[in-house]
Amino acid sequence: MSPKSILLATLLAGLGMPAAAQTEPDIEMWRLDCGTIELSDTAPFSDTHLYDGEARILADSCYLIRNGDRYLLWDTGLPAALKGTSTTQWVFTLSIDKTIAEQLAEIELTPSDITFVGISHYHDDHIGQAAGFPDAELLIGRGDAEAVASGRMEATRAQLAPWLADGASGKVTRIAADHDVFGDGSVRMVAMHGHTPGHKSLVVELPQSGTYMLTGDLYHFEEQIENKGVPVFNTDRADTLASFHRFDQMADNLDATIVIQHDPRHLDRLPTFPKSAR
Repeated sequence: MSPKSILLATLLAGLGMPAAAQTEPDIEMWRLDCGTIELSDTAPFSDTHLYDGEARILADSCYLIRNGDRYLLWDTGLPAALKGTSTTQWVFTLSIDKTIAEQLAEIELTPSDITFVGISHYHDDHIGQAAGFPDAELLIGRGDAEAVASGRMEATRAQLAPWLADGASGKVTRIAADHDVFGDGSVRMVAMHGHTPGHKSLVVELPQSGTYMLTGDLYHFEEQIENKGVPVFNTDRADTLASFHRFDQMADNLDATIVIQHDPRHLDRLPTFPKSAR
């Protein structure tokens, strides 16, 4: 039983109500493979030259979380059009082996089964397949939504067209601070601004496995936790450092398992698909 459930059970007992009246949410989480990013030089990931000249391979991970019969798809990786090929942009070489839809089919789901598409932020490697889920409700940081709608990010707005294009009919929730996705406290988008204006991380409480914190792009690899490397392309350095502090304290206080979404060394912190964590 999670600490939250223990506390609630105690409160119910104090009110003379049976603890059995409060049941654990039925939750499980899968890690999906949403691409690979090869860095010819990791220099852009520190504005103080911590990683100059280092080559590195990053994973591009997405996550599927089921709560009862509702599903959250957290981040949508690189575009499906990259499957079977690759492209190089600046220091990044991008590729993808399987689409999200293909992986969903392995666990007998289709895009129409997805209730929410939650994105940590608006960068291409996190929204690449979002438009393939037009029936889902988009959950996006308010600062990111405003930036995308500002007129300076036409390509990004096109990737989020079902929700943010002119005349779009898709349901969208713009989140200023934190957001309880399923309304029971089990999955929460938490404000970690700085990488982008509305960047979010995700807290997932699993009944059996405990609490996980998915970084989004607050951190890209473990060394950034250790030496507080701030990428040159972050939108606000002070906000980034404040978010580092908030994330680290939350992880400590929740006794959470940190999953850095881009770090291949963290892939084994969740079961290998199609297995799930519960």
